Amino acid sequence: MPRVITCAPPFQGKPARAIVAAQALAGADAIYALGGIQAVGAMALGTQSIDPVDMLVGPGNAFVAEAKRQLYGRVGIDLFAGPTETLIICDEVGCDAELSATDLLGQAEHGPDSPAVLLTTSERLARETMKEVERLLSILPTADYARKAWETFGEVIVAEDDAEMVRIADDIASEHVQVMTADPDYFLKNMTNYGALFLGARTNVSYGDKVIGTNHTLPTKKSARYTGGLWVGKFIKTCTYQKVLTDEATTLIGEYCSRLCALEGFAGHGEQANVRVRRYGGRNIPYAGAAEPSAATVA
Repeated sequence: MPRVITCAPPFQGKPARAIVAAQALAGADAIYALGGIQAVGAMALGTQSIDPVDMLVGPGNAFVAEAKRQLYGRVGIDLFAGPTETLIICDEVGCDAELSATDLLGQAEHGPDSPAVLLTTSERLARETMKEVERLLSILPTADYARKAWETFGEVIVAEDDAEMVRIADDIASEHVQVMTADPDYFLKNMTNYGALFLGARTNVSYGDKVIGTNHTLPTKKSARYTGGLWVGKFIKTCTYQKVLTDEATTLIGEYCSRLCALEGFAGHGEQANVRVRRYGGRNIPYAGAAEPSAATVA
């Protein structure tokens, strides 16, 4: 990228020092103390002091996500992001109620519309986790958000075995999937629809949010069925070119092209091929608009 600018809201009326340090270390060419939809609009549309950009990336609340959605096309964006989603896959060997409940509520506090789903092969663990969730909600400082999310979008699913958990998890296609089972790698090998996997009880989604290093702009609302998260390739623009070098090559390609154009009824396209077959291949192919070509003509 020839130019990278970053925006983050001010803290107590001033640029947030820790965020500015991170922006500078990441290689920003310009840093603005600006947040929310006003930052999105300024970067996409430009202002008297901010030149417009070609691409917007980064997380935000529902208003930021909607602003990016409306600006898509004028600029490129990373993903259409919805509320944070968390799926905990666990069994009695790899997990206990304290871990599963903590990890569910740790992500449910993102907002009252954040789905938090427990998927397990143990009914006992499922019931114990629901009790532990209630205990934690009585002491968690962010319980107001987390409780609304849990009561409205929380789910507990009991499956027969790991294979069924894979099928259910791939159907849910959650943004974050935390696996705490006897064999977490089974899910790495067999799951296909997820934003990011967090394998084993020593790993958790908060690590991915804050420090572990993988990108955390991830697909939501089942879009993991067809895309992954933000990665370096998103910043690479792929341009192609074509060059036919010989008379023989353009004649061969032109004959195939002529057949396809005739089948599709694209006379102008066909003549682009035919004129080159006549000129470079010495073939007697009539003008594409004169009449429907016969098999002998194009064969």
